[in-house]
Amino acid sequence: MHNQKLGGRYQIIKPLMPPGGFGVTFIACDTQRVGNPQCVVKKLQPRSNDPHSLRIAQRLFAQEAEMLGKLGEHHQIPQLLANFEEDQDFYIVQEYIDGHDLSQEIPPTGNKLPEALVIQLLKEILEVLKFVHQNNVIHRDIKPSNIRRRKSDDKIVLIDFGAVKQISSMEVNAEGETRFTVPIGTYGYMPSEQAVGNPKLSSDIYAVGIIGIQALTGIYPDPHGRMPTDSEGEILWRDKAEVSPKFAEILAKMVRYDHRQRYSNATEVLDAIKQLLKDKENRVKKSQLIRNIVLGLIGLAVTAIILYKILPNQRTVQLIYSYDNAEKGIKINYPQDWRRQDLQNGITGEWVSFLSTPQSPKDNFEDKLTISIKPFKGTLDDYKTLIEGNIQSTNNKSVSQVTLANRRAYQLIYNIEDRDNNLKNLKVFTLQSGNAYVITYTAKNGDYDKFLPAAEAMINSFEIK
Repeated sequence: MHNQKLGGRYQIIKPLMPPGGFGVTFIACDTQRVGNPQCVVKKLQPRSNDPHSLRIAQRLFAQEAEMLGKLGEHHQIPQLLANFEEDQDFYIVQEYIDGHDLSQEIPPTGNKLPEALVIQLLKEILEVLKFVHQNNVIHRDIKPSNIRRRKSDDKIVLIDFGAVKQISSMEVNAEGETRFTVPIGTYGYMPSEQAVGNPKLSSDIYAVGIIGIQALTGIYPDPHGRMPTDSEGEILWRDKAEVSPKFAEILAKMVRYDHRQRYSNATEVLDAIKQLLKDKENRVKKSQLIRNIVLGLIGLAVTAIILYKILPNQRTVQLIYSYDNAEKGIKINYPQDWRRQDLQNGITGEWVSFLSTPQSPKDNFEDKLTISIKPFKGTLDDYKTLIEGNIQSTNNKSVSQVTLANRRAYQLIYNIEDRDNNLKNLKVFTLQSGNAYVITYTAKNGDYDKFLPAAEAMINSFEIK
């Protein structure tokens, strides 16, 4: 179908995915819009073209197109651009989402994501799915390849709703009864009730839970039993993940074999995750309050001496001052014994630095934490590749996925030589609205661990408004 024009305006460019049991999907350009923007065209071909079957298919197609049109009002679901019938085939035209799917973020077998990143990922998915379920719609095919990370704003976009695939799996028998020959969904992410053609809203919850378990354990949920189950059909996975008991309980309830024992919809799971995050925040605040009271009773001066000279790697960090820049939409807290230096360098993107107190009068290097803001239109992985390419070869470089300002981020730790000093760097970066936000902690090798608690506390306090 290359170069074929559908509906008199949609010029086919290439297949987006190979033909399957439910039809084929193409990338096309809209020749009747300014700039010929790209779009996604889905061809749905009924299994039978007798008049009765076609009438049923037409009715189903109209219903599903209306549903996609309503869901497309959400900014994280592709907009429905057109729907039409041509040569007894049905076509859906939707907005093209430039970005990558979550199969590029969730590690292959053997690798794992940290719990904080998995919680944030599930929260993002569920916030979109909540809108879907509020409209009483079941997605039916949630899996990493059907969840895209939009390049323009790094947000999750839910694509490829399974309901429209009914048209391609429909058969009408001699008595005029309609049945659907193939279960809609993907094995491994599809629960038992969906596999027998009886999906529920909670079937989508099962799929999201499987994505969370996959991210935590590094185990791919294929249909061949690589995720073992107990005698009641419940998945055995906790011993393969570093996970807190409360988050493990949420995931376990999401993937119960019996759909009646799961969360019934996305709102219920989202509320549970928000409560989990709130409880964690309250525990941190309570711990900080108790610590501050104890420090006050002992005396700030005596405590500072003990923590600094005797236990340098275990001292409590108090972030007294706040740097709040409305123009750049950033905020960070820093200790009272660190000095702020405004840079505002339009060439390097370095905006502000915070410098530690020199260790002695002869100390010719100030350990520091610098915030840089740079325009960048690629993906977070593109920026990681760029950063790694700019770092000189080192045998001590490590890379990991983390969160920064509640966004997906990368962390790099590496050593460099700078004139007379051997330096160690910790670099954390994320993307938001076309900008890269980079925080770099740089210290002499001998000072790195001494100031690391302060640097980590500052990084954890960083906000992007």
